[in-house]
Amino acid sequence: MKLIETRRLGYAVNGEEILTNIDFAIREGEIVTIVGPNGSGKTSLLRALIGAIEPTSGQVTREKNLRIGYVPQKLGVDQTLPLTVGRLLSLPTRKSRDHVNKALTSVGADGLQRRQVVELSGGQLQRVLLARALINRPQLLVLDEATQGLDQEGQSAFFRIIAKKREELNCGVVMVSHDLHIVMSASDRVVCLNRHICCQGTPEAVTSEQQWQDLFGVANEGMFALYRHKHQQDSPDQYQNPTAVAHNA
Repeated sequence: MKLIETRRLGYAVNGEEILTNIDFAIREGEIVTIVGPNGSGKTSLLRALIGAIEPTSGQVTREKNLRIGYVPQKLGVDQTLPLTVGRLLSLPTRKSRDHVNKALTSVGADGLQRRQVVELSGGQLQRVLLARALINRPQLLVLDEATQGLDQEGQSAFFRIIAKKREELNCGVVMVSHDLHIVMSASDRVVCLNRHICCQGTPEAVTSEQQWQDLFGVANEGMFALYRHKHQQDSPDQYQNPTAVAHNA
């Protein structure tokens, strides 16, 4: 089932095209990673998907009453504002203490309910934000550079939680990431964006595309060892789209 689909989506700011002719869809149970250089429109695309901005052309179709959980790049909190983790997870609608505790425990952040948000470490904060995104059992989880600032071990732990939650909820996951190693090991499908979709497909297929190599170079071959090892015994029909699809500008 398609959770969200865009048709010829475009977005412009002050006459500057940020996104052009974006045809994109994500289905339940699928992990899709969006990659691209700085300024390529990745965050704008996520914001258009969740309805935070209105496209200037094209359309976005969402499943009726779609439940979306969103983890931003960072959370801007006034350092003088008293805000506990429990209170954060209860916004905008109040949640019971038990509900909050279960959400925190599910992401390895148990015991943080009474802590002030401004006192959390980077890793603790990202887990709290993930708990907040998951607390209403979303059908779609949207992650915008959610592991930014975490070390490799922290990123790996974070993505293990994502993979587990995908299995539990059968939710779709769409995320932006600059860590190509994690992208290759954690994604079902990769979308290469540079204001338009350059190419998309399974991780291994998309890296053979010239558009990918133009953006990221061919020297990244070594990073794919983990991905190949993990999937070398997978069924050949694991993915519906086993080849990359290139898109001209």
